Amino acid sequence: MTAVGLVASFVMIVAGAWLFTNAVEWLGERLNLGEGAVGSVLAAVGTALPESTIPVVAVLAGAEGQDVAIGAIIGAPFMLATVAMLLIAGSALVFRNRRSSGAEITVENAAVRRDLGFFLPGFALAIALGHVGAKPLHVVGAVVLVAMYVLHVRQTLRGAGDTEGGEELAPLIFDTTKEDPPATWQVVAQALVALGLIIGGAELFVQEITVVAESIGVPALVLTLIIAPLATELPEKINSVIWMRRDKDMLAVGNVTGAMAFQATVPTALGLLVTDWELDRYATVAGLLALAGGALALWRLEVRVVGVLAAITWGLLFATLIVFVAVG
Repeated sequence: MTAVGLVASFVMIVAGAWLFTNAVEWLGERLNLGEGAVGSVLAAVGTALPESTIPVVAVLAGAEGQDVAIGAIIGAPFMLATVAMLLIAGSALVFRNRRSSGAEITVENAAVRRDLGFFLPGFALAIALGHVGAKPLHVVGAVVLVAMYVLHVRQTLRGAGDTEGGEELAPLIFDTTKEDPPATWQVVAQALVALGLIIGGAELFVQEITVVAESIGVPALVLTLIIAPLATELPEKINSVIWMRRDKDMLAVGNVTGAMAFQATVPTALGLLVTDWELDRYATVAGLLALAGGALALWRLEVRVVGVLAAITWGLLFATLIVFVAVG
């Protein structure tokens, strides 16, 4: 059943991502939001739900679930700052002949700076607090991180312009008429079904991978820090590849950078409050590599031409943790 379960989970995630990208574009149009706000808030938080549920479930399991929770919380930003950015850069290169901007990634610099401007200091604070045993400081840090995300959302919505005109949206999948603009309830229903598929598929994927990992003797740390986030970050990765192929760079990039801002603040605040938040060397290295990947993204996206070298570097950052865990 493991092979069937893995295939079924992947199909659920792909189908959910396909439905969600379509629904979230219509939702952004209905709310009159620009692509930066749609990608950085709506899509980012929605597709971040799968990996955000793992720490909650792990914490509810009791003290033995703390390592799982911490690994999932640190692993999610690490995957976004390495593998997801690699796929964005790779998609720009692979689809350059069908894209109007070629291999150049066209984004709103202010939106990228805003997302990564919250991710980098927020996650750096979380990593630093992982080496401080004072619980009162953890509580203060959690409050600061939540306040940072509230400020991030406020600035994102305040800076959101009207949706870009000139391009007709693809028909809503749940709209059977395909003629008139879809009803709001159809957009919401499709988004909810998509999120259900994404969350259910990610959870099933993690369960099946857990069985495989245990059967071959993979340590729990590797599972929670690398394998589980790799599975649950699939929505962001798939959504971004779809949007890059369709020449919607701001949605693709904002989906990832917005998720990075969210993952570095809200789930991390939860970890600070309900776990001991003691980061071992593996979690610390993963956190530092994530910060390096985020800094690289901020630099290269500013100049828009990401390039092959940056893509290779993101791949090497991911490989570095794999090697560190393997030899450690």
